[in-house]
Amino acid sequence: MKTIRTVVVEDEAVTSRNLIHLLGEIAHDIDIVSALNTVEEAITWFAGNESMYDLIFMDIRLADGLSFDIFKRIAIDKPVIFVTAYNDYAITAFRNNGIDYILKPFDEEEIANAVNKYKRWMGSVTPHVLPVFADLAAQIGNLSKSYKKSFLIHYRDKLIPVETAKISWFYTANEIVYARTNDDRQFVMDFTMEQLEQQLEPDTFFRANRQFLINRQAITEVEFYFNGRLLVKVKPIAEIQILISKARVPEFKKWMNI
Repeated sequence: MKTIRTVVVEDEAVTSRNLIHLLGEIAHDIDIVSALNTVEEAITWFAGNESMYDLIFMDIRLADGLSFDIFKRIAIDKPVIFVTAYNDYAITAFRNNGIDYILKPFDEEEIANAVNKYKRWMGSVTPHVLPVFADLAAQIGNLSKSYKKSFLIHYRDKLIPVETAKISWFYTANEIVYARTNDDRQFVMDFTMEQLEQQLEPDTFFRANRQFLINRQAITEVEFYFNGRLLVKVKPIAEIQILISKARVPEFKKWMNI
């Protein structure tokens, strides 16, 4: 039987060891070729080992960002089994070569079922067919996804409704997420940046970097910056520079041209 060369991307050491142990117990034809724990490490490894693996087990929230960032920066055409503690990323997972979505804490049966699903598809699901699943997920997502039109924000001793369209950007500082409105008011949000990213219309809001999620209507101009980066200027003026990394410039330009 052909060996299934498998990569595990998981930032929790105990979970990674547990998953690798389970895979060894339930599927003797699986060979773990690498165990990675950050977005940056995964990008570097996948870039240099395109033909060295067949299957990926991948967590979604890693220490340095969401694993979906890997797919934004490098082409991956192998199937992925996502293993995560969060149930609100399923549509995005299937857009990124996902063939299964397992919630933590996982058990032996769930992992075995996922491996068997991969084996059933071996020989029929190829890199040319995987995009079909991504397109299907996109269609399902477009039909079922309802993006937030407003937020009910706790402010002092009140609850204030704020229309999403009137928020210029969200930013995070000292592990607190803030919203800045187009009339220059600031509110503390009860969401993480990753949760906001899932709830906001992607044609309207762009994750510029780890700190900023910006509304296209707030952008006044974009300047070329050092090392191939872009400097985004917004209104109201942000106290911190909003920089787009060189790797994300093509994606940002595509988003701006929608």
